[in-house]
Amino acid sequence: MTTTGAGAGTAAEDRVFAALANATRREVLRLLREKGPQPVQALADHFAMRRPSLSEHLKVLREAGLVSEQRSGRQRVYRLEAAPLAEVQDWLHPYERFWREALKGLGDLLDRMPDDDRP
Repeated sequence: MTTTGAGAGTAAEDRVFAALANATRREVLRLLREKGPQPVQALADHFAMRRPSLSEHLKVLREAGLVSEQRSGRQRVYRLEAAPLAEVQDWLHPYERFWREALKGLGDLLDRMPDDDRP
């Protein structure tokens, strides 16, 4: 997920970030991570929406490479594909480092300040 300037991200990266921008899709990923592969109906049972709406969310996740679909008879079973998330983590790492250093600086400042014993 290397970029050379503003707007230099690839279409695949943009699809991953767009997919992750939605709370329902993040919840689907969480369910698949925690409970393993699941048929559409088992996933749908967790949401207050019609199944076609959930299917649209699953389509976005599938196109972003975050889930895969396997057909078993009339059933569609979805599985988490975590590889694109490693690219997101790589992209976020410098920001995590930035905030860790900023908060360490704040902690150092607070440690140097005298304690206020007033009630």
